[in-house]
Amino acid sequence: MAKEIDRTRARGALAVIKQHPGMVLFAVSPVLVALGLVWWLVSPTLAVLLLIAAVAGGAVVVLRKRD
Repeated sequence: MAKEIDRTRARGALAVIKQHPGMVLFAVSPVLVALGLVWWLVSPTLAVLLLIAAVAGGAVVVLRKRD
Protein backbone atom coordinates (compact mmCIF):
# COMPACT_ATOMS: atom_id res chain seq x y z
CA MET A 1 0.00 0.00 0.00
CA ALA A 2 1.36 3.43 -0.92
CA LYS A 3 1.91 5.96 1.83
CA GLU A 4 -0.41 8.93 1.70
CA ILE A 5 0.68 12.48 2.47
CA ASP A 6 -0.72 13.72 5.73
CA ARG A 7 -2.63 16.79 4.53
CA THR A 8 -2.56 18.49 7.92
CA ARG A 9 1.22 18.22 8.14
CA ALA A 10 1.65 19.42 4.55
CA ARG A 11 -0.62 22.42 5.10
CA GLY A 12 1.23 23.24 8.32
CA ALA A 13 4.59 23.18 6.53
CA LEU A 14 3.28 25.43 3.77
CA ALA A 15 1.83 27.83 6.34
CA VAL A 16 5.22 28.15 8.03
CA ILE A 17 6.87 28.85 4.67
CA LYS A 18 4.27 31.53 3.87
CA GLN A 19 4.46 33.20 7.30
CA HIS A 20 8.24 33.07 7.77
CA PRO A 21 10.04 33.24 4.41
CA GLY A 22 13.12 34.83 6.02
CA MET A 23 13.48 31.92 8.43
CA VAL A 24 13.19 29.45 5.55
CA LEU A 25 15.79 31.39 3.54
CA PHE A 26 18.14 31.37 6.53
CA ALA A 27 17.63 27.62 6.96
CA VAL A 28 18.43 26.82 3.31
CA SER A 29 21.22 29.39 2.87
CA PRO A 30 24.05 26.85 3.34
CA VAL A 31 22.58 24.79 0.51
CA LEU A 32 22.34 27.88 -1.69
CA VAL A 33 25.97 28.80 -0.97
CA ALA A 34 27.10 25.24 -1.74
CA LEU A 35 25.14 25.24 -5.00
CA GLY A 36 26.72 28.58 -5.94
CA LEU A 37 30.18 27.18 -5.32
CA VAL A 38 29.43 24.04 -7.35
CA TRP A 39 28.07 26.25 -10.16
CA TRP A 40 31.19 28.41 -10.13
CA LEU A 41 33.87 25.78 -9.54
CA VAL A 42 32.54 22.61 -11.18
CA SER A 43 29.60 22.83 -13.56
CA PRO A 44 26.26 24.61 -13.85
CA THR A 45 24.65 21.35 -14.95
CA LEU A 46 25.77 19.57 -11.80
CA ALA A 47 24.52 22.48 -9.68
CA VAL A 48 21.07 22.27 -11.28
CA LEU A 49 20.94 18.51 -10.70
CA LEU A 50 21.94 19.00 -7.06
CA LEU A 51 19.26 21.68 -6.70
CA ILE A 52 16.61 19.29 -8.01
CA ALA A 53 17.85 16.60 -5.63
CA ALA A 54 17.81 19.03 -2.69
CA VAL A 55 14.25 20.17 -3.45
CA ALA A 56 13.04 16.60 -3.82
CA GLY A 57 14.79 15.54 -0.62
CA GLY A 58 13.38 18.51 1.27
CA ALA A 59 9.88 17.73 0.04
CA VAL A 60 10.23 14.14 1.22
CA VAL A 61 11.39 15.26 4.66
CA VAL A 62 8.65 17.88 5.05
CA LEU A 63 5.79 15.84 3.66
CA ARG A 64 6.75 12.41 4.99
CA LYS A 65 4.11 10.87 7.18
CA ARG A 66 5.55 10.09 10.59
CA ASP A 67 4.45 6.98 12.43
